[in-house]
Amino acid sequence: MDPRALYKFQSGLSVVSAQAGDDVGACVINTGLQLTSEPLQIEVVVNKKNHTEGVISKAGHFALIVVTEAADMLYIGRFGFRTSADYDKFAGIEHNTTVLGDPYTPENAACMLACKVVSSLDVGTHTIFVGEVVDAEVLSDVTPMTYNYYHTVLKGKTPAKASSFVKV
Repeated sequence: MDPRALYKFQSGLSVVSAQAGDDVGACVINTGLQLTSEPLQIEVVVNKKNHTEGVISKAGHFALIVVTEAADMLYIGRFGFRTSADYDKFAGIEHNTTVLGDPYTPENAACMLACKVVSSLDVGTHTIFVGEVVDAEVLSDVTPMTYNYYHTVLKGKTPAKASSFVKV
């Protein structure tokens, strides 16, 4: 079996974030997906070892931004290769707050979706959160970053906590 076949899925990179009281979490995911149009719902899949997973669980809501091709590896590293448990990912950068109270940065973002969690599913190493969209905003017309672009142009690697990680 060639696990690289899974790299052919056309998903994009997103940053999911949430705030529960003073606890803030944010991480890069490649599993943001629209599920239904009526009601408008999306899903995000977050590793249980990520601090952000616990914050979303406590908060009951999250923000999702779709990352654009303008993002570089420093931006992706800020949100993807550090833990929110001991690093403030929004420190020193422009950021806003959704109507539900979740932080997000408009930098390198095509759009923002504010979602309240309506369902969650334990899938072993990860939790699938289904969120009903309560607010949405287009932030840029720059092309959204696909996972293929991340791998081929930016030469990014799939971290072990990613839902798409397969040991090659």
